[in-house]
Amino acid sequence: MKPKRKYRTVEMLLRIVTAIILIQTLHFKFTGHPEAVHIFSAIGMEPWGRFGIGAIELITGILFFLPNLWKAAAVITSGLMIGAIGIHLFTSVGIVVEYDGSSDGGQLFAMAVVELLFSCILMYRANLPEMYKDYFSKED
Repeated sequence: MKPKRKYRTVEMLLRIVTAIILIQTLHFKFTGHPEAVHIFSAIGMEPWGRFGIGAIELITGILFFLPNLWKAAAVITSGLMIGAIGIHLFTSVGIVVEYDGSSDGGQLFAMAVVELLFSCILMYRANLPEMYKDYFSKED
């Protein structure tokens, strides 16, 4: 397998996995699962925040499958996951979410970290830093 082709395969796998993680969590947000309600209640964003973040994640998950728009999806996902990780670390939600006598065992936090890592790798692969440097260095 040629090196360029190998990197494109890895890139596609990262896009698919990130999109699947985004999309599979929508069920919990849109159906009012007690865990999602607990998290968004703890940060004072229930229900509008739950639905709003869910809508953004749905759109972003779809963008990962579209040519060139996956680059924007990687940027949006990194922002969303920085927010999610911050909520886990700096609010009463905690790394391990405990609700109604149940616990997620830190699974949501781990998925957010994986998504942030994958979206950062995808942004690097898309050469976004170089694109922005070229854009902002142009003189008008």
